[in-house]
Amino acid sequence: MLLPVNRRSCGSPDHDLSRRAFFGSTAGLVAGSTLGLNALAAPPVVEKLKKDQKRAILIFLSGGASQFETWDPKPGTNTGGPFQTIQTSVPGVRICELMPEMAKRLNRHTAVIRSLSTRSADHGGPLVDALLRGERSDIGTLKTPSLGCMLSKELCQPDSQVPDHVGFYTTYVGFNNNVQIDFAGYLGGRYEPINILNKFAPEANKLPPSLTDTDHRERAALQDQLSQTFLAGRRRDPVLASHHTAYSRVRGLMASENLFDISQEPQKIRDRYGNSLFGQQALAARRLVEAGVPFVRLNRGWWDSHGENFDIHASLVPDLDRVMSTLLDDLEDRGLLKNTLVITFSEMGRTPQINTMRGRDHWGKCWSVALSGCGVKPGVVYGKTNANGTDVAENKVTASEFFATIFAALGIDHQKEYLTPDGRPVPLTPYDTRPIAEVLA
Repeated sequence: MLLPVNRRSCGSPDHDLSRRAFFGSTAGLVAGSTLGLNALAAPPVVEKLKKDQKRAILIFLSGGASQFETWDPKPGTNTGGPFQTIQTSVPGVRICELMPEMAKRLNRHTAVIRSLSTRSADHGGPLVDALLRGERSDIGTLKTPSLGCMLSKELCQPDSQVPDHVGFYTTYVGFNNNVQIDFAGYLGGRYEPINILNKFAPEANKLPPSLTDTDHRERAALQDQLSQTFLAGRRRDPVLASHHTAYSRVRGLMASENLFDISQEPQKIRDRYGNSLFGQQALAARRLVEAGVPFVRLNRGWWDSHGENFDIHASLVPDLDRVMSTLLDDLEDRGLLKNTLVITFSEMGRTPQINTMRGRDHWGKCWSVALSGCGVKPGVVYGKTNANGTDVAENKVTASEFFATIFAALGIDHQKEYLTPDGRPVPLTPYDTRPIAEVLA
């Protein structure tokens, strides 16, 4: 079984009540509340939820974005490429000219780490696995959970019927069918993501024409009865219990269909995010976290610029700049950003050397990531690379330290342990890992 140690959440009865109120008042998604919905649906209670609940959005740049063409440019050097820098709102800090909107906002809500160093640089292999798990090793044949699944477990509410974890993809990526998606492992099926490819809503979220709502309710009741009878005769098994929990939430997930409907947003809001699939999925992500979904992953591909690196980044970086800045503004305008952490990173960086195809290859030795919003000290630029970006010059950061910083920003104990099904303790990050205090508010 899983044994959470020192679970971090608000713990306030008012806080728990406000969450139930929100779900009950917006879509009738909370089942079994003993309190009247009219009392729970009071606007001040809903507003308290928006202020208090922690959530996270991961912007994952599939394929490996270049640090030189984003957060750590080196113009005028033999590794720098053709783009120039622009001054940010933080005195003395310059980033690539392709990111003017984020340059204006850096002092408001974002910290940049320029000295992340990872051990390998392969697609869909050890690097992606290690990065998504904070450099934790698998335990024998037991695969350890990814960041999104851990965050969805830590930040979710037990009685919530909205999704705990949603992943939006502009493309599935990976080699030899090794798709870069999150996995819950021993945490259980509840925390597995709902993966959405090239659209804004999950497949099969509506009843087929041949099945009435009454039929569906009766089938769900029969399934629940059979499942409860089956579980009652057995010693507690976390796999079976997780399977049962996942099925018991189906109707609540179906009732959340409207949360994915970006057509309900004013046109001026949709226009701000832009017409790209990435932008429209980011708007859907904002709708979801506002409704209480604790973790959303936004995948933006494809950054693997072995050839024509500068053309690829000239196309992709402005879209990232627009969508990221709009998402942060939108969250801030709605009072959500102070309790929403936006994490922007990739599977690797790109080489300082420019190859014969005007491209940059895979690079893990030194590259950049960003954190915005909840628990982050805005305007901080932590770590430094040398003059031509070939090595870390100051404050090297491991993936484990980066993940510990993410957990700390969200108020989660990064050394908290779970027990695996066979009783082995596994911490969220490797023992003795420290978060980066300079980045935290």
